[in-house]
Amino acid sequence: MKIFAVRLNPDEDLKQSLKVFVHAHNIQAGFILTAIGSLKQAQLRFANQPQSIVLAGKFEILSLAGTLSIHGLHLHMAIADTTGKTIGGHLDQGNLIYTTAEIVLGEIEDLTFRRDRDDQTGFQELSILPRL
Repeated sequence: MKIFAVRLNPDEDLKQSLKVFVHAHNIQAGFILTAIGSLKQAQLRFANQPQSIVLAGKFEILSLAGTLSIHGLHLHMAIADTTGKTIGGHLDQGNLIYTTAEIVLGEIEDLTFRRDRDDQTGFQELSILPRL
């Protein structure tokens, strides 16, 4: 397993920055080990909803989980607002870093993660393949 550490800076987009990092390091089967930080804007899609919502304000990143690959990212995040109220959902573009995001990624070196359409669900789902 390879380990990568990433620090994102103010105003960077969390998902877009991770996508750029994954491509720059040719990560084929990555996953989030840990992530903390803060946002000045959040954009999440809640369960079974067609659209993401934008949340304005300051938020703490409590957790980020999911898989990453040059073939696609699937990430969920939990955040807390200034009162401690917690909310979470599917990570979308538009999550803007407030002060920092500290992220540690792992990569399984003998696998490739792809996102392929699943006829049963109708969504792009994870396909786990041996790395060629």
